[in-house]
Amino acid sequence: MSERTKDVRLRWPLPAHDYWSTPFAESLLQHLNLSPGASILDIASGHGIPAFYLAEQVGPTGRVLAIDLSGRQVESARAIQGAQLPWLRFECLDMRALPQHLPCFDRITGNLSVMFFRPNRFEAVQGLVEHLKPGGQLVLTFPSLGTFDSLWRRIDQEMAVRGLLAERRRLEAYLTERPSGEEVRRWLDKLHFSRIVVAEYPLEVATGAGQAFLHHPLLRGGFLDDAYECFEDQGLADEVMTWISEDVESFTPLIAQRCVMSGWKR
Repeated sequence: MSERTKDVRLRWPLPAHDYWSTPFAESLLQHLNLSPGASILDIASGHGIPAFYLAEQVGPTGRVLAIDLSGRQVESARAIQGAQLPWLRFECLDMRALPQHLPCFDRITGNLSVMFFRPNRFEAVQGLVEHLKPGGQLVLTFPSLGTFDSLWRRIDQEMAVRGLLAERRRLEAYLTERPSGEEVRRWLDKLHFSRIVVAEYPLEVATGAGQAFLHHPLLRGGFLDDAYECFEDQGLADEVMTWISEDVESFTPLIAQRCVMSGWKR
């Protein structure tokens, strides 16, 4: 590795302070084959993890198109980028409905992306593959089925004690809909990919009780909101979740499953 490459890498490392996106991005990079000059489509790019890192690795002879449906996220990433890494472009696009004129890429990546494919997840992956060059690699990460199972069991238990049948059915439907490692492997098999790898890496998420749990930066705005959506009565939801928040010892440690799906287009 040259001294210049070392210097470049130090400018845009994966941020150590991001305890959610960075661990998933690390697992993505563990399976991604990168080389200078490669073209990459990075979907669900958010605020740029790992798009900035990818752009450094492919260098000025490569190109990275990072897309996200959130205009706010795209503007935030552009502000961070400024005039740097001109071969990296952030655009507001729906990864489930990519324009036909979009070119094909050597690599398609997506950190924490698969959960945004619903309701037609396989069709979304199939659409992505249309923009992958023959011999190209697809690598996506997501929290797979099994993530935070101890929490879901505790919520279900509380719903059962309180006789909340409709809420339990909604929770069950939510959990059943989440993809597993086995399911995404079937997707890649169905798409006739080669060198398929599906791997899971446990990630513990620490939390305190009470408000520390209810307003946890990694849980609220995501997983906890999904639990709240199982209730029609949000007052009842607040009551149940507040009760559960005082009983964190019954469902900790909280373990997320970082799932990586990787394959090569024939």
